[in-house]
Amino acid sequence: FTLPGTTLVCGDSHTCTNGGVGALAFGIGASELSHVLATQTLMQRRPRAMRIRFEGTLPPGVTAKDMILHAIGRFGTAGGTGFAVEYAGAAVRALPLEARLTLCNLSIELGAKMGLIAPDDTTYEYLAGRRFAPKGAAWDAALADWRRLPSDPDAAFDADHRIEAAEIAPQVTWGTSPEQVLPITGRIPAPASAADRAALDYMGLEAGRPIEGTRVDWVFIGSCTNSRLSDLRDAAAMLRGRRVAPHVTAWVVPGSETVKRDAEAEGLHREFLAAGFEWREPGCSLCVAANGETVPPGARSVSTSNRNFVGRQGTGARTHLASPAMAAAAALAGAITDPRRP
Repeated sequence: FTLPGTTLVCGDSHTCTNGGVGALAFGIGASELSHVLATQTLMQRRPRAMRIRFEGTLPPGVTAKDMILHAIGRFGTAGGTGFAVEYAGAAVRALPLEARLTLCNLSIELGAKMGLIAPDDTTYEYLAGRRFAPKGAAWDAALADWRRLPSDPDAAFDADHRIEAAEIAPQVTWGTSPEQVLPITGRIPAPASAADRAALDYMGLEAGRPIEGTRVDWVFIGSCTNSRLSDLRDAAAMLRGRRVAPHVTAWVVPGSETVKRDAEAEGLHREFLAAGFEWREPGCSLCVAANGETVPPGARSVSTSNRNFVGRQGTGARTHLASPAMAAAAALAGAITDPRRP
């Protein structure tokens, strides 16, 4: 249903995920939703424009999840407040389409209402032939229209930031907000505020210690951030021929029935089961402790989801956000570990 240039709203803050195909997509509240359903219109204040350019080439083992967590750590969870964010630059253009969805998914955690990536050949190749994509002459007309959508070379932005992709390492959160994040090679920072002290206390961590090596009890690969087929392929490749640490409970939850069916057609479910993961039914699951699915109190989880708030995965649960590769590595090692390590 989502196509470049469309305006899409839904009653979920992570509707911004759809910006990965060049749509203007954002979440709205229940009263706004009823108005849209009744009128197909919605009055909004025009946001300011921000561009975040990821220039250069990502190092091996660094993913779109690491890119956006790095940006949130740099600008904070209020850094995008009042803005529509365009992600651009050579490193973004090099991303496959599903990775672009991950990048846009956490726009709301950056504080932005919406985030998008200009459509290009990667977008068009992904959409071509899909069930609801235009066909025949309608496709040609749509393609001509979509090619006019990217920002002009001299476009002005209210805020324009540059991030060197080569400087990004695999990221993992240490606290109870997505902005409390550091590279896997980093050490848990000394608290700079009461919120930091509360986060360290809740997470049971000690300032100054390396984040790598922190014992893990649960691993969750799922959520609207990282449960697409490419995410499952990446995790399964790391798990192949290996076993989850004996003390770790590991779940994988495909993002949809389609993803589950396609993954099973490729045999990915067998890879996860052989490694000691549970292959679960699609849904939100542990991302938001849905349907009674929770991480036990005091247990530490590495999760591919988008929020690590107090109690997000269950009362007293301690959540570290990371990429599917880092989650798989943590499941194998039984501790937070660098996914680039053999």
